[in-house]
Amino acid sequence: MAERARWYVVHTYSGYENKVKTDLEKTIENRDLHHLIYDIQVPEEEVTEDNGTKKKVTKRKKFPGYVMIKMVMTDDSWYVVRNTRGATGFVGPGSKPIPLTDAEAESMGISEQYENIDFEVGENVRIISGSFTGVVAQIDEINTEKRKIKVLVNMFGRETPADVNFNQIEKI
Repeated sequence: MAERARWYVVHTYSGYENKVKTDLEKTIENRDLHHLIYDIQVPEEEVTEDNGTKKKVTKRKKFPGYVMIKMVMTDDSWYVVRNTRGATGFVGPGSKPIPLTDAEAESMGISEQYENIDFEVGENVRIISGSFTGVVAQIDEINTEKRKIKVLVNMFGRETPADVNFNQIEKI
């Protein structure tokens, strides 16, 4: 079914983009909808701010008020996304969501970053987004079907398991 998955744009309340992403990821996990909703992204870009004395690099949302979702459009997936708190609806004429073309998705910077999975169980990786950003973790389990990796994060002197997406980690 992955071949039918397309990128859709969802409008959100301003400032709720990451909250919508997090809530959707929880709903996908709880309802086991990995076969319908594959990826959720809030594209960001690095911006250099210069206040005259020093430069500061910060991240800024490329498309404030929008979340990009790669999904198979069904009644179930539409309902879950549409009824997520903070999401106001899909972009498209009337109530019919229109998927992005591949060229549009690529130009918006939302191409999949984890097509070639070259991670191995036992390997140390750095988490690059989410709650554990910047933390080094060890891969404990790889689930290619659900596109998740279980990593062990050292918290308070104990190994704590955490689930991350393929695009949330990088090799060290």
